[in-house]
Amino acid sequence: MSGTADQVVVVVATITPAQGREADVEKALREAIPQVHAEPGCLLYSLHRSPSGAFVFVEKWSSAEALKVHSGAAALAALSPKLEGALAGPMDVQVLTPLPEGDAQRGVV
Repeated sequence: MSGTADQVVVVVATITPAQGREADVEKALREAIPQVHAEPGCLLYSLHRSPSGAFVFVEKWSSAEALKVHSGAAALAALSPKLEGALAGPMDVQVLTPLPEGDAQRGVV
C-alpha cells in the first residue's frame, strides 16, 4: 500500500531504557518489528540507536487511519508489558506531517 506525500504520516518515537535494561528493551523492540512490518499501511518501521542510548523508531504510515490501527494492533499490545518497568520514562512519540520540497525522492522520508 502506498500513499502520497499528502496522505502519509511520519512518526518519530524515542524510547529511553532504564539503566541496566538496555538489552531487554532492544530485544523487545526487535521482536515487535516483523509483526509491525506486516501491518496494513506500514511503509517504514525502522529502529535506530542514538548516541545517548535511546532507541528511535522512524516510521511511515500510508494514512492517519493506518497509524490509528497500528496503535491498537497486536504487536504494540504484546510490547507494552515487556517494556513495563524497563524504561527511564514515557516514550516520546511525535506524529509528523511531511512537507515535501525540492527533489521528490529526497524531500520526504
